[in-house]
Amino acid sequence: MTFPRGMMIGAVVMTVIVAASNYLVQFPVNDWVTWGAFTYPVAFLVTDLTNRAYGPARARQVVYVGFALAVILSIVLATPQIALASGAAFLVAQLLDVKLFERLQHRGSWWTAPLVSSSVASAVDTALFFSIAFIGTGMPMVAMGAAGFEVSVPLWVTLGLGDYAVKLLLALSMLIPFRVLMQLTRPQRV
Repeated sequence: MTFPRGMMIGAVVMTVIVAASNYLVQFPVNDWVTWGAFTYPVAFLVTDLTNRAYGPARARQVVYVGFALAVILSIVLATPQIALASGAAFLVAQLLDVKLFERLQHRGSWWTAPLVSSSVASAVDTALFFSIAFIGTGMPMVAMGAAGFEVSVPLWVTLGLGDYAVKLLLALSMLIPFRVLMQLTRPQRV
């Protein structure tokens, strides 16, 4: 079985995005977000465009290739715990994205499938990644809540919440390139 050129490009972009995000997640911007939150949502754009052009089976193949290569690179660029967390979260979330996109693609407006699938899959990815990557690592506790009702939580919890908020904003903004690239990714089921 051969990989069409578009799928090869998707797999390479997926690998680079995920490896870069795993490196960048190690660097918090503040107590609420890491630099990785700004790059990772592009992986959902790649998955959705591949799904649109080649169908869910081929989109899953791109996910598997991106997963394998990104985990290997992440062991070098990040830590083994981050690579493991990323691999687990990535695989579950991207496969969920493929399934949701497939089911929603012909329902509603053109933006329904990419927005809903990316938003839901990002929630799963964020929850899995942050709980696996940072639980038990001794991250400091931070205050969370409003004045008069604050609780102390591990820093990874606030980072996860902040990262998910950024991912939601970026899922919305990824609709622009998705719409533009729709013309280049007309269904080509191979």
